[in-house]
Order: sequence, then structure tokens, then C-alpha cells
Amino acid sequence: MSASLFRAALALTLAVPLVAVAVAAESAGKTGFVTRTYKNPDGHESPYVVFVPHNYDGKTPVPVILFLHGSGETKGGKKMPVEVGIAEEIKRYEKTFPFLTIIPQAETKGWQADGPNAQRALAMLDEVQKEYKTDPNRVVLTGLSMGGYGTWSLAAAHPEKWAAIVPICGGVRTSEEVQKTAEKVKDIPTWCFHGDQDKAVPVQRSRDLIDAIKKAGGHPKYTEFAGADHKGGWDKGYATEELYPWLLQQKKK
Repeated sequence: MSASLFRAALALTLAVPLVAVAVAAESAGKTGFVTRTYKNPDGHESPYVVFVPHNYDGKTPVPVILFLHGSGETKGGKKMPVEVGIAEEIKRYEKTFPFLTIIPQAETKGWQADGPNAQRALAMLDEVQKEYKTDPNRVVLTGLSMGGYGTWSLAAAHPEKWAAIVPICGGVRTSEEVQKTAEKVKDIPTWCFHGDQDKAVPVQRSRDLIDAIKKAGGHPKYTEFAGADHKGGWDKGYATEELYPWLLQQKKK
């Protein structure tokens, strides 16, 4: 699907009768940005946000995105996860954005697959998939900066879960991890973004992973933004018009 066709498809959703939206709200709860609470095994509660497409009807399975924020949005930070990254793009096209999007908040720094934040995010994903009508073959993982590292980590730990991954200005820390990650994710459709003037996370980290995936037999997409700094990398990445039509095409084999 081209970007122009995607925009046309989104425009058609605006023609959905208001009564349909009312039925959806009645049968499946609220649409738009919905605040939820996850109860951890130890009993403490963790708030998170789910964006529910405005034309969600509870009958047709919808694709899902799990978004991992950066370090600045960790609990106690200056911003909330819904103020950055993909959430900003959703707000631009809120009435027509087609992905049910899960936006957890890390309680400490890091989204590594074996850590509590990543495990909680996966539990939230499971919780949402049980409650909403979603397509299990169209689950996308994406994140920026700290969340970009988390995207690579969770993708390597659970390659069977994802229809596609979109790591932005992240990476892994050692050459050994590069090779191990590449072997694990080589069959997952991947589109990676990074700014070439990133001073927080060296652009070479994305370059090394993309090269390793290609050598392992994968076919990742990679976009490097000339002149873009750390924030510019994720702003431009999530604003890439062709990204969302591409994601809509991806399904697990």
C-alpha cells in the first residue's frame, strides 16, 4: 500500500457513521487514549495508556503496536510517555490512526528483555490482547533511545511475537551482542531509524546491527537522517509517511 493509498484509506474511516462509533464505545469501552492500570504480581499498580482506534468495533481484529519510550519518560521524569515519539504522531492523525497502541511507562531505567520493565510491558500487551479484539499475527514492537535498545532486546528474546520491529536511535552495547541479536531477528521485518549527528547514542550502533542482519541473511530497512540529532532521529522516524502503510502490510509468517 502506498502512502497516498494509506491516506485515502484513513480518510474513508472519517466516513464511518457516528452511530458506529457509539456502538463501538458501548460494546468495547472507550476509544482514543485510555488510561489503564496493571496490577503487578506483588500487588503494586502500574498505570499505562492504550490508544484505541476511533473506528474500533470490537469485532474486526486490529493490528497492535507496543511502544517503548526513552529514558526521559521513565517514572519521575519530566515528560510522560504519551508526550513523545509515536504518541505525537498518533495525535496528528488520531481520528484515523489504525493501530491499537500500548504505551507503558518504565519504573526504572532500562527495557532489557530480562528486566522488570520489559516483563511488565509484555504482561500489559497480553492483558490488552485478551480484552480487545486484536490480530495476534500483526503485533509491532517499536521504541526510541532507551526504548530502541529495548526493542532490539525484546525482539531477540521473543522473535516469534513480532510481525515487525521499528527500533529508533538505539542499539546493543557489544560486538558479541550485535551478532547474537542479528541471528535472532534476521527474519523479522525491520525498519531502523537513526540521525547521523546523534551524540547520545552513536549512529554506528544502528549501522553495525543492520550490517550484521544483512550478513545473517535478513533484509532490514534502514533510514539515516543527515544532520539529525538524537531527538531529531525519532521525530523524523515516527513522522516518516511511508512507515505506517509498510507496517500495515506486515504479518507473522
